[in-house]
Amino acid sequence: MNPATIKIFLTDGNPEGIRTAELSNWTGKAIAGPRSELADLLKRDELTNPGVYFLHGIDPESDKPILYIGEAESVKKHLHQHKDRDDWNQIVAFVSKDENLTKAHIRYLEGELIVQANKMGNAVVQNSASSGAKLPESDKADMDVFLEKMLQLLPILGIDLFKPIDAGKKESDSVLMGTIKGLVAKGNRTSGGFVVYKGSQAVKEHRPSAVNAAKKREGLIQEGKLLDKGDHYEFSTDIEFGSPSTGGTVVCGGATNGLKFWRNAAGQMLKDLEDQPDD
Repeated sequence: MNPATIKIFLTDGNPEGIRTAELSNWTGKAIAGPRSELADLLKRDELTNPGVYFLHGIDPESDKPILYIGEAESVKKHLHQHKDRDDWNQIVAFVSKDENLTKAHIRYLEGELIVQANKMGNAVVQNSASSGAKLPESDKADMDVFLEKMLQLLPILGIDLFKPIDAGKKESDSVLMGTIKGLVAKGNRTSGGFVVYKGSQAVKEHRPSAVNAAKKREGLIQEGKLLDKGDHYEFSTDIEFGSPSTGGTVVCGGATNGLKFWRNAAGQMLKDLEDQPDD
């Protein structure tokens, strides 16, 4: 993405309240806020315009993020239809300041966003892929730019679910390894925590006391991200965890200090590597 100047306005001074966000030289505008302030959100004139909106929450059973992506010729009217659902707590909506978004434009944006959200797999997307809309070549180019700006603003407004997994440094001299019972896992630090690479191995049995680790691993198994290889599991894809310890815990089947578990090719622990001063 290109460098950008972002203007965020806190409507009541509260950083967790209603916010608006704009990018320099862009016709779009974002309005975000918590569900607890929905009544005030619905009073905003911008939301009477056509736009695309996101409802974000946490699934109570899987503890995974949930995401509903919608489009409407009046965002305000559609949001009224979601009042009876109790599984979302944040909203982000995008409209155009020049009022040039058409029904075809917002259908195209919704379709592209649903496809990308499902592809990333970072959330449970609650609506199926829409048919989108076919646009003239010039309109499609404009909407692809609009989409890029939306994805640039979403993480700043609390929805960081469209980013691909940060693979970290995959050069052989910087990859970290963790070994247990003859099994080998590889990974590295990332901007979001720690990634365990595809092909890494994990122990088959959970430790009896590792209730949380077992739940996490079972979820990955059900998603097809941990494959049963008989005497061990294998990562079918790169998986980013919140910390080196979380990644190590999934590999080892129980609580693990990731700063000590992960080591470089010379055997130095991640803890010691991070203690080293920069040259």
